[in-house]
Amino acid sequence: MNAVRLIAREFFGMFVDDGNLALLALVLVAAVVAAVKLLALPPLIGGELLLVGCLAVLLHSVRRAARRTDR
Repeated sequence: MNAVRLIAREFFGMFVDDGNLALLALVLVAAVVAAVKLLALPPLIGGELLLVGCLAVLLHSVRRAARRTDR
């Protein structure tokens, strides 16, 4: 049973290395989809928000990882 848990953890880790990064990206996508669908935001603006938001989330994740390795 321990081996199955280890394999599942490694398999999950291949796709999600940083849980916070994945969670923030999902929240960003959900927020932009809601804004486009519910608030009638133009899709081009939604795409720009996704681009800027993903870059901001990535920058936040890199800074957090850099702070962890400095300590």
